Amino acid sequence: MNKAVFLDRDGVINSDEGHYYIYKKEHFALNQGVGEGLKLLQDDGFLLIVITNQGGIAKGVYTHEDVANVHEKMAQLLKNFGVVLTDIFYCPHHDEVEKCLCRKPGNQNIEKAIAIYNIDRNLSVMIGDHNRDIEAGKKSGLHCYKVKTNDNFLPTSVQIVKDMKKA
Repeated sequence: MNKAVFLDRDGVINSDEGHYYIYKKEHFALNQGVGEGLKLLQDDGFLLIVITNQGGIAKGVYTHEDVANVHEKMAQLLKNFGVVLTDIFYCPHHDEVEKCLCRKPGNQNIEKAIAIYNIDRNLSVMIGDHNRDIEAGKKSGLHCYKVKTNDNFLPTSVQIVKDMKKA
């Protein structure tokens, strides 16, 4: 079985300061310590899986193509640190438009990733900056780390490696 780190995107991986939705490549910027922190986790054997709500699609603010373009830029920026994301799961729905099970705090996307990648819940974590991220992780039986929005990511990565060696 594999161990994984599930990551929220906006506010954790990238800065969402000044933007309600990040859907333009030019607005996408990694938060401090993300490249180094994800490399540390990857080198420790964790699969890196992004779980993100993208409700702006359902609201008609942006498209699936916009999300794909932002994810392409994210992958390019992370590649500069030697980081390769295992997968990205996103929910295109929004409660104001349509209900679903994949929008966090729902955990359908996490469960899908666990099944696809044969992930051991006891050795895996969820990192998020909102209660909905943590709630989704807890529903799936993951260790959860709530971080401050747009904060330096590296200390959390160091702590996870340390904590999970004890698990």
